[in-house]
Amino acid sequence: MMLRKTTFKLKLILYPFVAAAVAINLFLLFLMFQAVGIPAMPPLTALILAIPLGVPANYLMAHWVQGLIDEAEGRA
Repeated sequence: MMLRKTTFKLKLILYPFVAAAVAINLFLLFLMFQAVGIPAMPPLTALILAIPLGVPANYLMAHWVQGLIDEAEGRA
């Protein structure tokens, strides 16, 4: 799979959605970890941790979306 060049604008638009998804997944992951004795993560902590963790996830998501755009426009 070839990584396509994505625009900064696309990455900027997607970041809030990706960071929110990361925060939700972190929160739910730690809710499941309660079954093995790990305490639940507060929602605010999940939001704060999602800020840096959202950057690599956003990079991958932007490249995936750019691939979908290229495919839709017949450039794939």
